[in-house]
Amino acid sequence: MKALHVISFILVVIGGLNWGLVGLGGFAGANWNVVHMILGSWPALEWIVYVLVGLGALVLLFTHKKDCRQCSAGAMGSAM
Repeated sequence: MKALHVISFILVVIGGLNWGLVGLGGFAGANWNVVHMILGSWPALEWIVYVLVGLGALVLLFTHKKDCRQCSAGAMGSAM
């Protein structure tokens, strides 16, 4: 389960950084979609990466509270 968490985390970080660059590129009048820059010549592979990022986000959404030390019941009680 730890491997799935790590893979999901990496995918979500990649997706988040990519979206951040897309947003900044929009302000700068450029297209800074790194996934497209790397995999644009293989659209099916690019779409697979986007689907994997989305699946990684779903995994973290549903497993985060159980896996996160700060969100677990013990950590929440000791922080107050």
